[in-house]
Amino acid sequence: MPTPRSSPTAPARARPEPAPPAHDAGARRVLLVAAALIAAAIVVRWSTIDGDGSLPSALSDGITLAASVVIESLPFVFLGITISIAVQLWVPSRVLDAVIPRAGILRRAVLSLLGVVLPVCECGNVPLARGLMMRGFSVADSVTFLLAAPILNPVTLITTYQAFGWSDGILLSRMVGGFVLANLVGWLVSLHPSPERLLTPQWAAACATAATSTREPATLRRAAVMFRDEVSAMLPALFLGAAVAGVIQVAVSRDTLTGIGGHPVLGILALMVLAFVIAICSNVDAFFALSLASSFSPGALVAFLVLGPMIDVKMLVMLSTTFRVRTLAGITLVVALGALTLGLVVNLLV
Repeated sequence: MPTPRSSPTAPARARPEPAPPAHDAGARRVLLVAAALIAAAIVVRWSTIDGDGSLPSALSDGITLAASVVIESLPFVFLGITISIAVQLWVPSRVLDAVIPRAGILRRAVLSLLGVVLPVCECGNVPLARGLMMRGFSVADSVTFLLAAPILNPVTLITTYQAFGWSDGILLSRMVGGFVLANLVGWLVSLHPSPERLLTPQWAAACATAATSTREPATLRRAAVMFRDEVSAMLPALFLGAAVAGVIQVAVSRDTLTGIGGHPVLGILALMVLAFVIAICSNVDAFFALSLASSFSPGALVAFLVLGPMIDVKMLVMLSTTFRVRTLAGITLVVALGALTLGLVVNLLV
């Protein structure tokens, strides 16, 4: 039976309105977050001001600490985004294939050393790792690079050497421990039967679209759009993470942490907590650790120098744009246990 033709006078079906571009929504989110922060700062300023015209000390300290985290991290975030875009647009696939092995363990080992040529701290490595996933790198590959690069880069290693030299094996323990722990986490992630389920649905969909779509020409206009999109995703997370870090640093007394520094196990745990909440850049954290050397064991210092660059409160908020909460909880647990074990081993050997 022939299919009936539609009447030429039938009204045309209304087409749905196109959804607004993702970068426009991201830009609006940035503006809303910035406006909310400014409004909150004004309200706090006028509602909690003391009689002498100054803010309460705890609030002032929290704002100062949060602002210092943003100021310290922002240049590296921009640098990481810029390098990420350059890798995605202008580094040919044949170059990456020639430099990076295809085998799993060896491939991740080489990726964990990319920080030597891409000396970006942990904040800048988040957009860079996202860029690797957009280029088709696996979740395990990207996680390995993400955790190793903040430690295994020349700036971090030089500052650690300037602070401690070769004394107590702190530099060597940080370098070897960071490499082993990052590759351990990467290997565990590679065992997951469905790695895309470790990512947020939005980011998994973005990676899938990038993998199946035809590659557009690399232009400065496209680079500018990618830069705007990544900034829209990273800056709100950075601001929120810095605010959380400032609140926690004010709430957790450092005197309490340093008071138990002499204990071989509690001292390690105390510096691990401090590394998590202080959210200090891996390029300068060795000098901060040096100020604690008289109160804490070498193992505690190593645990601080390994855990902080891999996982801290600011990093977790930034990584929440890419990974599910359950994924981040698992990575945090493995990294924390690894840092604790490394600290105990160093204390036994030194």
